[in-house]
Amino acid sequence: MAAYIVSAFIFTATFAVILSDKIHRTIVAFAGAAVMVLAGMALGFYSQEQAFHAIDFNTLGLLLGMMVLVVMLSQTGFFEYLATLTAKKSGGNPWYLLLLLGGTTAFLSLFLDNVTTVVLIGPVTVLIAEILGISPIPLLMAEALLSDTGGVATLVGDPPNVLIGSAAGFEFNDFVVRLGPIVLITTLAVLFLLRVLFRRELSEQSHNVNALMSLDETAAIKDRAALPRILIVLAGVIALFFLEGLLNLKPAFVALLGAAAALLWVRPNVEEVFKHIEWSVLLFFAALFVTVGGIEASGLLRLLAGPVAQIAGHDLLLTGVAMLWFSALVSAVVDNIPFTIIMIPVIQQLAVGGVHVTPLWWALALGAGFGGNGTPIGSTANVLI
Repeated sequence: MAAYIVSAFIFTATFAVILSDKIHRTIVAFAGAAVMVLAGMALGFYSQEQAFHAIDFNTLGLLLGMMVLVVMLSQTGFFEYLATLTAKKSGGNPWYLLLLLGGTTAFLSLFLDNVTTVVLIGPVTVLIAEILGISPIPLLMAEALLSDTGGVATLVGDPPNVLIGSAAGFEFNDFVVRLGPIVLITTLAVLFLLRVLFRRELSEQSHNVNALMSLDETAAIKDRAALPRILIVLAGVIALFFLEGLLNLKPAFVALLGAAAALLWVRPNVEEVFKHIEWSVLLFFAALFVTVGGIEASGLLRLLAGPVAQIAGHDLLLTGVAMLWFSALVSAVVDNIPFTIIMIPVIQQLAVGGVHVTPLWWALALGAGFGGNGTPIGSTANVLI
């Protein structure tokens, strides 16, 4: 009983301070992980070895490998080039501009970090809107919503998907086949709503179309030698993601292999590349894994999962719908990464109890991914936009 109470208190306190946003979340997560291990050792429910094994290195490796590729690609000016070229294709029409910029953002978010995508495309979007004399708000809103929406369709498009894929053993193609059609329908719904909600702004007459068409998109490219090499490597990585089941490859290995190939082929300033890696995010993940591992080791999750398993056993559809909406509502107001890390062992405990949990994994992925669209603080991309 002491293990239940202590582990629950440490976890609740850690999560509460993270949500308060008074202290950087990585610092809080590290402190919580350290206290959880110390308490576990003192009470005999959690050891240093268990804490180490609680860290999901497949998730961390996949994130690190993709971060390296995204940083290298962003340093070539590729995103600015693509945004400018896309804008010119619209001919200055605000609706076409929204479709093209939003669609480009959604497509990039299938394979790349959506935060990086909006950070680089967002400022270019504002500049283009200023040149044309139109409101940038519907364009930016489309980029925020579609970056979150598009990322749900693939294993690497959204951090919760990375976590879920590793925990459930899902492959890249599993996400594409099962969530891809849902994301496509949702994307069309988003575009329809944007068209209705911003019909006045999207009907504005563009000014200075000639100034837009005179922009030289190639001027945005900063490293012409590195760009094609990185794109080739990235294409190879994506191809291997589709073939990972056939070749028996782990997603983390594919991503790290791609990062190694890009570094070796391009040979950039490594210090400069690593300086832009989001190390705080990776360490935050690792610390949360340790903290949640303590909850699991204490037996508390098994205790809590019992009643849920009984409900799920009687009505799996109702449980799945509840999981989807609960995930969406929570993810609209808190970071979906710690929420997903918390929910994963809960679903795993339900599986131990004999519940067919595959639908629950997909419900969690959809809820955590789409829920961020609910509020301006629901996702990092929304906050940045």
